Amino acid sequence: MNEQYVRDLHEVDETQVALVGGKGAHLGALSRIEGVRVPGGFCVTTEAFRRIIAQAPSVGDLLDRLSHAKADDREAIRTLSAQIRRTIEETAVPDDLAAAITRALARSGERAAYAVRSSATAEDLPTASFAGQQDTYLNVVGPASILRHISRCWASLFTERAVTYRRRSGIDHRTVRMAVVVQRMVFPYASGILFTADPLTGDRKSATVDAGFGLGEALVSGLVNPDVFTVRDGRVVARTIAAKQRALTALPAGGTQEVEIDAQQREQPALTDAQAVRLVELGRRIEAHFGHPQDIEWCLVDDGFRIVQSRPITTLFPVPERADGENHVYVSVGHGQMMTDPMKPLGYSMWQLTAMVAMHEAGGRLFVDVTPRLAAPASRAALLDALGKGDPLVRDALQTVLDRGDFVPSLPDPGPGGQPAGGVPDPIATDPAVVAELIERSRVSLAALERDIRTKSGPALFDFLLEAFEEHKRVLSDPLSIQAIMAGMEATWWLNDKLGEWLGEKNPADTLTLSAPGNVTSEMGLALLDVADVIRPLPEVVAFLRGVRDDGFLDELAKVAGGPEARDAIEAYLDRYGMRCVGEIDITRPRWREHPSALVPVILDHVRNLEPGAAGRRFELGRQKAQQKEQDVLSRLRALPDGDRKADETKRMIDRVRTFIGYREYPKYGIISRYSVYKQALTAEAERLVRAGALAEREDAFYLTFQELHDVVRSNRPADACLVRQRKEAFRAHHALTPPRVLTSDGEALTGAYRRDDVPAGALVGVPVSAGTVEGRARVVLDMAEADLEAGDILVTAFTDPSWSPLFLGIAGLVTEVGGLMTHGAVIAREYGLPAVVGVERATRLIRDGQRIRVHGTDGYVEILP
Repeated sequence: MNEQYVRDLHEVDETQVALVGGKGAHLGALSRIEGVRVPGGFCVTTEAFRRIIAQAPSVGDLLDRLSHAKADDREAIRTLSAQIRRTIEETAVPDDLAAAITRALARSGERAAYAVRSSATAEDLPTASFAGQQDTYLNVVGPASILRHISRCWASLFTERAVTYRRRSGIDHRTVRMAVVVQRMVFPYASGILFTADPLTGDRKSATVDAGFGLGEALVSGLVNPDVFTVRDGRVVARTIAAKQRALTALPAGGTQEVEIDAQQREQPALTDAQAVRLVELGRRIEAHFGHPQDIEWCLVDDGFRIVQSRPITTLFPVPERADGENHVYVSVGHGQMMTDPMKPLGYSMWQLTAMVAMHEAGGRLFVDVTPRLAAPASRAALLDALGKGDPLVRDALQTVLDRGDFVPSLPDPGPGGQPAGGVPDPIATDPAVVAELIERSRVSLAALERDIRTKSGPALFDFLLEAFEEHKRVLSDPLSIQAIMAGMEATWWLNDKLGEWLGEKNPADTLTLSAPGNVTSEMGLALLDVADVIRPLPEVVAFLRGVRDDGFLDELAKVAGGPEARDAIEAYLDRYGMRCVGEIDITRPRWREHPSALVPVILDHVRNLEPGAAGRRFELGRQKAQQKEQDVLSRLRALPDGDRKADETKRMIDRVRTFIGYREYPKYGIISRYSVYKQALTAEAERLVRAGALAEREDAFYLTFQELHDVVRSNRPADACLVRQRKEAFRAHHALTPPRVLTSDGEALTGAYRRDDVPAGALVGVPVSAGTVEGRARVVLDMAEADLEAGDILVTAFTDPSWSPLFLGIAGLVTEVGGLMTHGAVIAREYGLPAVVGVERATRLIRDGQRIRVHGTDGYVEILP
């Protein structure tokens, strides 16, 4: 056998993906697992494919053109893909290669029937399965036909769907090779797919078996509805038996045909319960070998199961690693922080080191283990209440887990000496001086950090940072700061509850908190309006900014008429707010100071859509509305029985909320200010490591955790380039995963549901966070830098952290997929008087850009209008 071109399946394993592709490598590995039977055959290697490509030089030029085609140019992709496929199929197989394949067929049985199956090098990977992207041909008979179908498999590397999938997965077409598996056909009684984890819920302990009669291709292609068995703990816990009208069977001369299933057999299960359980036991053995939940294709023939494919299930959200074997329930940190994108390792490890509670990483996101607090009745009630006020979907998801009764252990409440589970903090004086003192404490601590870090580098820097993180946590946990935050939030809840009860008012705090003083995030948005006011009367500056493409524009701006004045305004803004950015809890994200061009589209929108002096007018208008609302509420209360007492209590709470609700945003500003200092020091250290040859490029430091980066500096040895490469691939794959609000240690991802019957049919339900109703054009924006907003538009996006607040001034309403009553977007929407509904599941997919929608900010739903 020419081993360069042909390898027997039993000669290969999962380490040889580069030679035999993902499918071939997995089949070889499967054949080595005890008790797993794989139909025999051989692989035509990627060396054979390379040989064919070398014989067709025009393919190289077509590949270059395909790689440079725009992602949205479907016509170019379709045309170039078709040309490449045609060229490959028309390229003659060289005699020595054809002879090697024919010899392998002679050993396996020349006149036997075979499955000829594509096996690409970018296939069946832990991060991308490529399921169904390339071609498989069943029941191929005879050497000439098999050679022809091998050529078709080579060509199928360039189907339009495979090309599109690779592009979406960030894989260069020129780096992928195709092997082909030629495998003895089995003619099964039944066949189907086994998922060793529930592909819908993610539950790792529940396996799902899909089964039908005949060849599995009918089921995979959607020709028939399968029987579905759910197997858990060695028994079938649920089954659905489908009416199976048709099956796919093999023809004697080659190929397949659809046949009608006998009427008496249609309602019969394709597997017995015992067979389903036995198949899952086999699947667990395969899963243990590969170390990941598997998507397995199987066939049932007279004497048992044959496995014809196994690939990782790539859609499952990973589970935090725990070695104790106990049940755990995790709540997403990103949903509370309004940043559900994946974080790089340096980013999530820094957040873990500076957070007040222990956090666990999975899928590039952070989670808090709430199991201990769910286990004891008193702390459970406080936790559900607190999380429910923030995000009702989190509460519902946790309640779903609790209602099962057997997942969360039941623990006694802590005794009198135990920690309180929550509740009302000590009273705090309603005095603006409290807020001023807290801000001054934070400023002094930050100034000390900036002063002391300047002289630190190498191992001393990391030792210093570990001490700085303790000061970071001390500032965060300042009891007075927590009291001030809670005072504003609890006053908000009190006003909504009591005025709802006494006056029938819905969410009155939304108006009473308009233009509350001292909110650093809303001030940040208003300050950018002032920048726009400087730039608006400078036509040369406006024209220059429209052409900005990179971050070095500020120096060039100074050369334009009016440019120095504009640059000074932007620089002053960056001095105050340049540490912020989208996704700012990830320290690796570029800050506005590093990436000032991100602000240019927002400035230009403000120049175009708003009038001079808008910042001051907006703030004053909000303040007047809040004052009028206060007078109206108090006068109506005094007319009620016991009205003076109710009015006095309400006045105290209004003063309280206006004193403290603005401070709610300040601790995050303080955190991000400190992060900016840490980042500058770590970036300088990474640049030193690049010069020393310990890192290939500065950004490689972002793919190491803080501790790993510390180890590189301390050991004076280069970083593990292989680890960095794996982390980059994992980060890219994590973008395709949707993080759940709640995740269990079994892998079950829970989203929660709104259990409401007070919204119109077809409306999208969410959390009402800022009162009012507005109708307008939906602008679905996933990247703040690409926002193109007109006055009256409604912003629809996945999440908004504080960096998005400058956009809020140019829109009429807000809809987000993530958020709750006290998350940043909600607080700022109320400050600006912007009708807003947050926590609208899949809003960016269900609402199309440009559609007219109506946002009901008081009642918490969105209507899509005709």
